[in-house]
Amino acid sequence: MEWITKIIFANCYFNKAENQAMQSFIKPVEIRWSDLDPNFHLRHSVYYDYGAYCRICFFEDHGLSTAKMQEIHFGPILFREEAVFRKEIRMGDVLTIDLQVTKSRKDYSRWSIRHQLMKNGDILSAVISVDGAWINTELRKLATPPPELTAVFEIMPKSEDFVWV
Repeated sequence: MEWITKIIFANCYFNKAENQAMQSFIKPVEIRWSDLDPNFHLRHSVYYDYGAYCRICFFEDHGLSTAKMQEIHFGPILFREEAVFRKEIRMGDVLTIDLQVTKSRKDYSRWSIRHQLMKNGDILSAVISVDGAWINTELRKLATPPPELTAVFEIMPKSEDFVWV
């Protein structure tokens, strides 16, 4: 477990003074018994849960709590969610998940995020890709996010293949 701590602290970089994007955001994930399927490996829908967990952790860690989203009447929604399974994950494997923005509109009203699940430090086990947007929860309509949201997206790690759309 010591190497996980080293990875997390070595790779989570953010310079608030310069408002620079982080180089990476990595969260450890604990596999629960209830996450397994009858074949004793990770149930397919759990991968999506881990992706949502990672995104919400990023928001929370950067001041965008669910309470704040309720207060400003904005929340994220997904149009597409896809997982590509590479290597099976079993109970006892040590997992981490990251996130990177792969594309976005300049106003961050529409975006795509990619997550990579790594097991035991160096084995790419799955890639989750999501396409999303922001919804005004009072109007129930897609909307351009307020500055509180764009500030968080500006510091989110961007992939090497990131593009503005």
